Amino acid sequence: MKNNILIIGGGPAGLEASAQLQRMGYNVILIEKSPKLGGHLAKWDRLFPDSVPADEVLGGLLRGTEGVKCFTDTDVRAINRLDKSYNVRLTNGITVLSDAVLVASGFDLFDAVKKEEYGYGIYDQVMTNADLEAYFKTGSDRRIENPGKIGFAHCVGSRDEKAGCRSCSKVCCATAVKQAIEMKQAFPKAEVYCFYMDLRLFGRHYEDIYLKAQKEYGVRFIRGRVAEVSENYDGTLLVKAEDTVAGKPLKVTLDLLVLMAGMRPSAAGKVIGDLLEMPAEEDGYFAVRSGIAAGQRSPIPGIFLAGAATGPKTLPETLADARAAAMEVDRYLTEIFPDAKNYKQLVKERW
Repeated sequence: MKNNILIIGGGPAGLEASAQLQRMGYNVILIEKSPKLGGHLAKWDRLFPDSVPADEVLGGLLRGTEGVKCFTDTDVRAINRLDKSYNVRLTNGITVLSDAVLVASGFDLFDAVKKEEYGYGIYDQVMTNADLEAYFKTGSDRRIENPGKIGFAHCVGSRDEKAGCRSCSKVCCATAVKQAIEMKQAFPKAEVYCFYMDLRLFGRHYEDIYLKAQKEYGVRFIRGRVAEVSENYDGTLLVKAEDTVAGKPLKVTLDLLVLMAGMRPSAAGKVIGDLLEMPAEEDGYFAVRSGIAAGQRSPIPGIFLAGAATGPKTLPETLADARAAAMEVDRYLTEIFPDAKNYKQLVKERW
């Protein structure tokens, strides 16, 4: 018997899990609510720490899903638990009988408008990390025209009780350093500042790009949160912060301020969670059966989780998590559908 598996979410986690499960011999149906696959990765230009083009990584993931039934502009309308499977009605009018469901709903970026003191949506020269990455990808943004002084504010919406998120988004520090280097490459004469709480550069080679930013590009790192942003009469920004190393307040006039908006649970994922009555943690991310031993299994039988659906993750972590989720799905299905083992053995022998 060739089991059906429905994967919800066509970002990196959904794409990688689809490829792995198809190789295992399963019939995979992948749905994505947006018009195209790729999630946030499709909007990115280059990736830390090696500045690999995001399109190259995405291209590899897409090639791995050749043969997978993919539906874009599609979401779940209803989902019902049967004996050993799920009846899922999609918004494109198709109904899928799925033996397992993998939720890879990804994340949303924190809405920087909520941090009014930073002036996003109020002052023209304030933008987010996503806005800046779009500039790198397209080469066009009316806010960027040979800036002389550029600032990066870390932890916007992350590690912030008032913003409703105490956790770290993991990627913001490395992204800020990467983008600071890229701005210096684009505008060599610019002065670049990074305002941070503390730098969390835990990945392999992440520390290297931090040292590179300092030594080769002269990026200044100031330990202290941005407290307030206002606009000067000439359209430049007055940024007030505290240099906690020097122990004194600081004022800097900038031509551009980039807010490093962190990860938040996906709104689309919450809709799926509500349909399934799937429990979530206090921070809004989905709960797993065991954070150590079963990090891809939800508390509901036959429902699995991958990627940022369970919390902030880097891209390498997301891909590794997707592969682990595929293995968990395979283990589950071979337990409840013993005939699936015979089918997979036939597939293996034929190949």
